Amino acid sequence: MNVESIRHSLIVKAKEHIEKEFSPSHISKQLCSAIEQFKKRSHNPQYLTSARFDINQLHLTVQPEEVIQNADVIVIAIPSAFTIEVLEKLPNDIFAGKKIVSAIKGIIPQNNLLLNDYLREHFNVQLEDYFAVLGPCHAEEVAQEKLSYLTFSGVDVNTTAAISTFFKTPYINTVVNKDIYGVQYAAVLKNIYAVGAGIAHGLDYGDNFLSVLIANSADEMAGFLRKAGIINAEVGYIEHKKSIELPQLHNNYAASVYLGDLLVTCYSLHSRNRTFGNMIGKGYSVKAAQLEMSMVAEGYFASQCMYNINQNIMADMPIASAVYKILWTGISAKEGFDKMEEELV
Repeated sequence: MNVESIRHSLIVKAKEHIEKEFSPSHISKQLCSAIEQFKKRSHNPQYLTSARFDINQLHLTVQPEEVIQNADVIVIAIPSAFTIEVLEKLPNDIFAGKKIVSAIKGIIPQNNLLLNDYLREHFNVQLEDYFAVLGPCHAEEVAQEKLSYLTFSGVDVNTTAAISTFFKTPYINTVVNKDIYGVQYAAVLKNIYAVGAGIAHGLDYGDNFLSVLIANSADEMAGFLRKAGIINAEVGYIEHKKSIELPQLHNNYAASVYLGDLLVTCYSLHSRNRTFGNMIGKGYSVKAAQLEMSMVAEGYFASQCMYNINQNIMADMPIASAVYKILWTGISAKEGFDKMEEELV
């Protein structure tokens, strides 16, 4: 067997393994096993294993309908690539009278929709009943009770503020924002740029270049939001400092939910997307990188979704386009970055 045959065989094996790992039936079996271990050991056996929980305060199940029917506020935290596989099995009226909080940092790739648009089309969920929770906030630091900030976004400011109080703790501050489309697109884009930052690290670029790359990424993100007609980007406010009248909104793409989330996702060693990009930069194939990671890098799927969406928006996005071409069209990481370098300022 020659080297090329061995390489082809390894790729096929990796593909088969990934398809098995992420099949609905396999995931369900894994979840059942994980729940049993969770109950037995009082911690998640796969993620953040050092974080302990009071099992008496948790109701663990693999039945989404059971959870939804017994709750007023539903938090959806499914990787965007697998959202439809879970939601399409639910009755069309199951979310009636519920408030939906999205912790999804991606676009549903099957139809290039944000979660709120998908829920409106398939479950008649109105935007007034939809909210998004965003960072900058890595779970690893929350588990260590390090001070973190969460931004809650929704068009109904009073309900958004009320929901945010459920999550407030001595080490979590909550910020309220009503730019529901802008913050979601920013969350999608920052994952793509974090993959790019990881690729740069894998290609052995230094801090000097990385600072330029991230600064340009922030400008590219703001340019897309403006071109898409999202012009109410805002800092948001902290509930206890809110005056009788809400502060006057003003465009601020440097707020923590936009720029802050971009920075931490690009720089932090906790970042799945940065880790994924680093492997791509070091020469891993996409399949091999996915095989090695135990968690989903949203930036991989997001890069194709945003490339398709931008065919209509027509924003200038050389960085996001370079990441897309590296991940989806087969050009090498070095070739993609060589071309992109000429576009940076």
